[in-house]
Amino acid sequence: MDDQSHAMDFTGRAVLVTGGTRGLGAAIARAFLASGADVLVCGRSAPAALPSAGGHEAAFRAADLRDPMAAADVVATTAERFGRLDVLVNNAGGSPDADAATVSPRFVEKVVALNLLAPFYTAQAANLVMREQPGGGSVINIGSVSARTPQPGTAAYSAAKAGLLGLTRALALEWAPRVRINHITAGLIRTENAAALYGGDAVAGVVPMGRLAEPDDVARACLWLACDLSSYVNGADLAVHGGGEVPARYTVARRPGPP
Repeated sequence: MDDQSHAMDFTGRAVLVTGGTRGLGAAIARAFLASGADVLVCGRSAPAALPSAGGHEAAFRAADLRDPMAAADVVATTAERFGRLDVLVNNAGGSPDADAATVSPRFVEKVVALNLLAPFYTAQAANLVMREQPGGGSVINIGSVSARTPQPGTAAYSAAKAGLLGLTRALALEWAPRVRINHITAGLIRTENAAALYGGDAVAGVVPMGRLAEPDDVARACLWLACDLSSYVNGADLAVHGGGEVPARYTVARRPGPP
């Protein structure tokens, strides 16, 4: 077997991380920076501090990726700044909970645009660059367990994330072998918003691994999907969720009864 000790050395490679200014996105950006990559992150507003690692700092571009022109501009900016684009991580997404019975059409449209259309627009622009360069490229879509196991209050978000998984598989068929498209099903992640979103460590007991994911757990999965070790992995859905969640019926059946 060839020596693959440097397979995760991204020196000379360029990476774009959407929503990369905070939380999970920032952790992904730092992981690529630490591995030697040139990284550009985007968000709707500039952060107080940009992700940095190994003496390198990410570049920044303000953008609302729900606008196809803005998505194309971010990709073009990355390619022009670094001379190429090797990896796109579609991380931007999210949604507050909302009652499906009363939620407004405008809310639904915004959620679907952010979690499904924006990744499509950005990947479409990235493909145009990647397919023309030596080595092609890799697109990684950050999905959610909500695509498979929706929770109350997440109808639009869950539908959009399910669409993102379908989009991944469709693009993998169309753009290979020059560009690989893969998906990460992320579970509950310990970020600054974790407590507000799902109670933080209070829900760790329903995860088989006994803890929430750290952002670096997902970031390392991105490194693997982007590097040569996974050169034959295309159209895959990599679950980074600690085994999912223990079924409610199991928990209820073993809950202590009244004394």
